[in-house]
Amino acid sequence: MLHWLPAILKAPLAFLLFSCNLAFWGSLVTLIGLAKLLSPNTTARAFWSKPAHWCYRGWSSYNKVLMELFNRVEWQVSGVAELKKDSWYLLISNHKSWLDIPVLSQFALNRIPEPKFFLKEELKWVPFIGSGSWALDMPFMKRYSQAQIAKNPQLKGKDIETTRKSCEKFRHTPTTIINFVEGTRFTEQKHKQKRSPFRHLLPPKAGGIAFTLASMGQQFHSVLDVTILYPDNPGHVALDMLCGRLKRVVVLVEILPVDHQIIGDYFNDEAFRTSFQNWLNQRWLKKDQAITLYHQPEAASPENALC
Repeated sequence: MLHWLPAILKAPLAFLLFSCNLAFWGSLVTLIGLAKLLSPNTTARAFWSKPAHWCYRGWSSYNKVLMELFNRVEWQVSGVAELKKDSWYLLISNHKSWLDIPVLSQFALNRIPEPKFFLKEELKWVPFIGSGSWALDMPFMKRYSQAQIAKNPQLKGKDIETTRKSCEKFRHTPTTIINFVEGTRFTEQKHKQKRSPFRHLLPPKAGGIAFTLASMGQQFHSVLDVTILYPDNPGHVALDMLCGRLKRVVVLVEILPVDHQIIGDYFNDEAFRTSFQNWLNQRWLKKDQAITLYHQPEAASPENALC
């Protein structure tokens, strides 16, 4: 509706409205989180989870409204017909832009259980995001580099231990655990630094999801292999969205079984570790090929549904 505005006005206005949306719902969730913190027992704390998730859904819904207010955006979502709200899912996805989180949140709305993102520990200190994520029981993970571990061996496995503790909280409520397996957003610089064998993706990190599957594998009904892409916006997607240049959001979903092939002792069984890494690399190869196809001008869109 505001598509006619010039980008020089559209971008700051869009940024302001997105910030206000985050601040409003983030403030409510922060207050709920404070009430949750002061609650005397587990039952009382569980009571506050419902209004917290209601706020999360409000934030997600208004993000979509704002995206469509400034952009003539087409949503293409495929592979969602068999998804259920009362199931447990492990969702793995590529990570192109910070816009991926609002997109996945919108995708999850009314399709699958409330999503729980594994977030970088640095986000804990970001206003509204940190306190809101804590109130929503989203786990924070601090990843350590090989250099840090070599300098302080006690750090080895700390992020995996966080994964284990976080998963325990989700055993009794249908949950979607979301993991950006690359560990960080894709950039050309990171692509070169990591010498990625993929054209559009960074190499996937297997340890976190392998441990999640080992901890809760029998409880997950399926693994959702999700591919997010913005085929008409190969550059800075978030900036394009703020400027009203976002054209298509594509979410491809493939539902995978949870079986013996992906459940095992990743850290002590060398044969399983090799097999699991090969399985994940094959998933990433298929994902890379799908993204390449979408970036071809003549590529036809698969069967899709509007959000």
